[in-house]
Amino acid sequence: MKGKKKLLIALIVLLAAGIYYYAALPAVNLHSSETWFGVLILLVVLAALYIGRKRPDVTELRHNKVLKGFGVMILGLGVIYLVGTLLSSPIVNAKKYQQLMTVEEGEFTEDIEELPYEKIPILDRDTAVILGDRKMGSMVDMVSQFDVDDIYSQINYQDRPYRVTPLKYASIIKWFTNRSEGIPAYIRINMADQTTELVQLEEGIKYTTSEHFNRNIYRHLRFAHPTYIYGELSFEIDEEGVPYWIAPVKKFNIGLFGGETVGKVVICNAVTGEMTTYEIEDVPQWVDRAYSADLLVQLFDYYGTLKHGFLNSVLSQKDCLKTTDGYNYLALDDDVWMYTGVTSVNQDQSNVGFVLSNQRTMETRYYEVEGATEAAAMSSAEGQVQNLQYKATFPLLLNISDEPTYLLSLKDSAGLVKKYAMVNVQQYQIVAIGDSISQCEDNYLELLLGNGIKEVEQDTREEETLTGKVTKVAQAVLEGSSHYYLMVEGSDAIFDVPVAEFIDVIRVEPGMEITLEYKEGKKTNTVTALELPTAEAGL
Repeated sequence: MKGKKKLLIALIVLLAAGIYYYAALPAVNLHSSETWFGVLILLVVLAALYIGRKRPDVTELRHNKVLKGFGVMILGLGVIYLVGTLLSSPIVNAKKYQQLMTVEEGEFTEDIEELPYEKIPILDRDTAVILGDRKMGSMVDMVSQFDVDDIYSQINYQDRPYRVTPLKYASIIKWFTNRSEGIPAYIRINMADQTTELVQLEEGIKYTTSEHFNRNIYRHLRFAHPTYIYGELSFEIDEEGVPYWIAPVKKFNIGLFGGETVGKVVICNAVTGEMTTYEIEDVPQWVDRAYSADLLVQLFDYYGTLKHGFLNSVLSQKDCLKTTDGYNYLALDDDVWMYTGVTSVNQDQSNVGFVLSNQRTMETRYYEVEGATEAAAMSSAEGQVQNLQYKATFPLLLNISDEPTYLLSLKDSAGLVKKYAMVNVQQYQIVAIGDSISQCEDNYLELLLGNGIKEVEQDTREEETLTGKVTKVAQAVLEGSSHYYLMVEGSDAIFDVPVAEFIDVIRVEPGMEITLEYKEGKKTNTVTALELPTAEAGL
């Protein structure tokens, strides 16, 4: 009987441990706090079961060798955990923590080019969520079965900024009726032009956060790699639009629990569940997020505050720098870079610079540019439209005419973008507002000229001459002025002819031979002289 009772107790303990492991999915790893607490809890439970079975009195409790053994193990593990935590902390490893991230000094105008509008992610996450919900609401055949997951990872897709998120089952009943086919689509939102697509797949997504058993993505990853300590998952698509889960694997560089970075990345096909593990330096180019923004911010804070040791970071705080509250993303070189401002620990009313950090490689650049904090820029922008009570989004840092410039969206109470603002980083009283980014930029450039920050550039372009037959004619009105746009045989260029300066352009028709004098431009060539055939000009 005693043997059967012991066996029964052992089976109950194993069953309880199995249920806990299946539900909580702890990593079996010495670097994981969950492992240590799990072992401690198991020892406490076993000791309690032993006491419950033996029912010893007070005298036996003091002299029982088994209970003493449990006590020694519990106390020993607790002491080792606490000592390991201390020895892994910045208190005794300040220099090691400070060197976890390598930071290069960058040159703003050289590293950050002026981006075309189609590469500027003007939408923030909250607006993307609104657009995603609207798109889902319009899909009558799906909205009753699925909801939109709230992941909304920001990525570069085909060299454009996007946010992507999968759908999820609307309820456990909808999961039960649809799980055989999987989730049929994901949402893709262009962060530059607000185009929102529901991308339907030939085969449904089987591995998701809304699965309940073995196809739950967290459980699928854990069972494949029981010892991996995963960071924050992200949902991404490759250049062909195939959906994947990106699971960074934590690496602890200092002691048992300290110096967290990323050592590996597991890439899991969301449709088939197939997994591939890469060392961090071998992660494919299309992956945009191995390092979370929060981890990059923490690593830079270690770099900025621990230059002269831990005590200095707490007491005198000499030369201590820290990141500002909040961050945003830039699309550079087909990668996503986290941007945040940098301020002095002792004086947080202005920024001393800003930092860009690559979310795939951890490459980090610091730019020493003094100016307004992001919060100050947001207040300045809101002050320009205070009668409308619009709220500014966290700014995006851009290069506008070689000037570090904050770009902000101004949203109404419904969360919709109504206007845009540009704020000069170094002189944040210079604020331009526009209904579009192009209009906002034009107003901003006028302010730069008016405040003497920029001078009118001399036009050094040489005039060229072209004679040929007109192949295309188009008209447009720009800022109240009429323009004709011509294409001429033998050239792929578009020629801009302002009607106010060349009234004869209204006589031009396809097939007519004309002579143009012009200066080359980026998008169109500017016409400086127009000559029509004599007979036509005399009409």
